[in-house]
Amino acid sequence: MAASVPILIERHQPSDLAALDEAWSDSSTFAFLPEKSGVAEEWIRSSVDALPDDLRRDHFALLTSGSTGRPKLVIGNKRRAEALAGLLHEVQNSEPVTMTIAALPLTYCYSFVNQWLWARRMKRRLVPTRGFAHPDEFRDALRAANAAMLCLVRVQLPLFHDVFGDETFPGVIRVHFAGGTFPQAQLGEVRQRFPSAEIFNNYGCAEAMPRLTVRRAEEGATAGDIGLPLPGIELRTPESGELQFRSPYRAVAWFDDDGLHRIEDDQWIGTGDLGGIGDRGHWRLTGRASEVFKRYGEKVSLPALLETVQTSWRGAAAFYRERDPNGEEGHVLVVAPRASDADIRSILQAFRSTHPRAQWPLRIETAGALPMLPNGKIDITALPTLDGKYVSWRQRL
Repeated sequence: MAASVPILIERHQPSDLAALDEAWSDSSTFAFLPEKSGVAEEWIRSSVDALPDDLRRDHFALLTSGSTGRPKLVIGNKRRAEALAGLLHEVQNSEPVTMTIAALPLTYCYSFVNQWLWARRMKRRLVPTRGFAHPDEFRDALRAANAAMLCLVRVQLPLFHDVFGDETFPGVIRVHFAGGTFPQAQLGEVRQRFPSAEIFNNYGCAEAMPRLTVRRAEEGATAGDIGLPLPGIELRTPESGELQFRSPYRAVAWFDDDGLHRIEDDQWIGTGDLGGIGDRGHWRLTGRASEVFKRYGEKVSLPALLETVQTSWRGAAAFYRERDPNGEEGHVLVVAPRASDADIRSILQAFRSTHPRAQWPLRIETAGALPMLPNGKIDITALPTLDGKYVSWRQRL
């Protein structure tokens, strides 16, 4: 009987990094998981122990659930991931960077490759923090930054103002965003906060391990512009409109409730996003398949609506889908923290000036905070039943 695959749990302690480095140096495959994943331990153990012999050496496994809420254990190849970390170093102009500050869990594929593995391969310093869960620790790291790289997701931006006020951090010279909509509307705020930084929009998914495209902030005018594919990566959109990719750096397999799924070298892999190719060969996204739909004949793109919200609201915001009393597809906007009547009027004015009424939300709800996944993304599946929210505005057609 094959030996059990080692499972490392991130507990945000200094010893975590030593154990992770040792596991990477060993030829045995290992899994690296968050301490609180919401996934049954039995499911994880049965999945990793079911790995076939050829995946039990020189590989690693990370857990993701994406926007579906269904757990998926994604299997990557160590050598491929190292090659991608080296390529990102070149494409992101990271040679001047001497350190990287982790504000997201390292079990998140984005920070695992872009920060931990990059630091290991390029012999740079990694400063682990627990982000806004321990803001004093995070602030100290930002103040001490010297030619540092920072990886963020958009939903963290409002917290900088709430927690750090107007303080700036000139020691950060690279700021990367991934894991959701790029904060195009907040670039002025990001540049004020990090006056020395170059800013990048990174796009990919866990199956890509994790990167497909990178663009500098100034090379695009909309959040949906994800730039050019990395060298060696192919993108396409078939008739379905879903963006698909082939990549030499991609995952080799994944486990879900249906078992093991291998990925072949010639296989096109769906990202779950809709998109196409635009100007200058840049690829653009219109949203995830679940985020683009028709309402009374009008095409609704939730990412486009979110950009509109961000022009008038500095807090967190997200949509969830819901049908109206007539059975027509619709959506609900949830904002946090608590929005005032003036805030709601400002958001409605932004909708009124940009979108026809059929694209407006059925309701605007406000809450103290939005539910988060371990990787820092908003938990969309938890929004409909979120405790403590209330309706600030309701559409009457």
